[in-house]
Amino acid sequence: MQNTPQSLLARRIKVLGPHTPLFYEEPLQLVRGEDVWLYDHSGKRYLDVYNNVPHVGHCNPRVVEAMHQQASTLNIHTRYLHNNIVDYVERLSATFHDDLSMAMLTCTGSEANELALRMARHCTGGQGIIVTDFAYHGNTEAVAEIGTGFMPEARKTKRVKAFSIPDSYRGIEGVAPEKLADAYADQVAQAIAEFAAEGIPFAGMLVCPDFANEGLLNVPVGFMEKATALVRNAGGLLIADEVQAGFGRTGKHWWAHQWFDITPDIVTLGKPMGNGHPLAGVIARPALIEEFSKSAMYFNTFGGTPVSCAVGMAVLDTLVEDKLLENAISTGEYVVSGLRKLQHKYPLIGEVRDRGMFFAVDLITDPASKTPASKQARRIINLMKQQGVLISAIGVHDSILKLRPPMPFQPEHADLLLHTLDKVLHQVTEEMNHG
Repeated sequence: MQNTPQSLLARRIKVLGPHTPLFYEEPLQLVRGEDVWLYDHSGKRYLDVYNNVPHVGHCNPRVVEAMHQQASTLNIHTRYLHNNIVDYVERLSATFHDDLSMAMLTCTGSEANELALRMARHCTGGQGIIVTDFAYHGNTEAVAEIGTGFMPEARKTKRVKAFSIPDSYRGIEGVAPEKLADAYADQVAQAIAEFAAEGIPFAGMLVCPDFANEGLLNVPVGFMEKATALVRNAGGLLIADEVQAGFGRTGKHWWAHQWFDITPDIVTLGKPMGNGHPLAGVIARPALIEEFSKSAMYFNTFGGTPVSCAVGMAVLDTLVEDKLLENAISTGEYVVSGLRKLQHKYPLIGEVRDRGMFFAVDLITDPASKTPASKQARRIINLMKQQGVLISAIGVHDSILKLRPPMPFQPEHADLLLHTLDKVLHQVTEEMNHG
């Protein structure tokens, strides 16, 4: 049977359907990964500047060995006592505020967010949830309901209300920059008031603390603190979705919410937690988990197995022993310095944003109107892929380049990224000038 990318694509469409997402105009057939590199069927090497699931590097030897050793010994569910789950959750919870000391483990971030919603609604007695107007928190029916960015379920529900993404770059027309935090917080207050007026008891607010899908926003100073106070004063809970930003990606903190003067009531975890192994979970205040568990027993056959917890522990070991949080700071600063040099060179770049080892390059066609450059973003992503560097896009208009490499990313990798991006930006700028 032929196994070229074209034949594989045709077979894939037959069994998975034509609408299953794929990256790039010419999809990649990948066969191997190592550290920050991926290899296609022909042996071509690509620098991975997108994937945060292989958090400590593709096929990390420490993680692979931990998985192999435990899978060769025992793998059971959590209705038996085993050291791994207790050791792991003790180690994991130690990275959070003391108030967040109890966990429930799942397999995916979608499951974690659904569990968090169930817990918040059970413990508050409410139903209403507030999110941004471009939110994505997973794929189950419950979290599709809060997926205002992509999901049809979010357009039909009465249990979810949204506020504008808290964007200090584009802001709100007619609102001065120093008033933005209050203006966005006023929208949260309005959503709470609307729930009350409609007779829908309020349960809480769920946000990604780095607002990654929204564009890795530079949130107006004070907004998160103001919004959290409004939520709590109304009897709601704050849920922080750390599926993208967690496990030290921001460098200065283990968790993105720690950039703000807040402590969430519930935190959800996923993607990088198992470095590709299906491991996710919820960390919460013990009183919430205890209250929820009294009458809503939660059990997950594959969540928190000895193998999963061995893998999770190996990820934590690697982050600490290889000093990857420190690397996120130093290499992150190196990358963002290079990106800002490119910003001065190319008017196409409106703003560069960063959080440790996570970068966003907001592309615009006009500096005055800050018109999103969606077409150019697509062109850049595909040209970068042709040159052997993998990136993607985020934001309401898919006009913001998303750079989110594995944590072992080094300055020499950054040099390749920046050199390639420089070449591609030059080509796209020339095409725009002669278009």
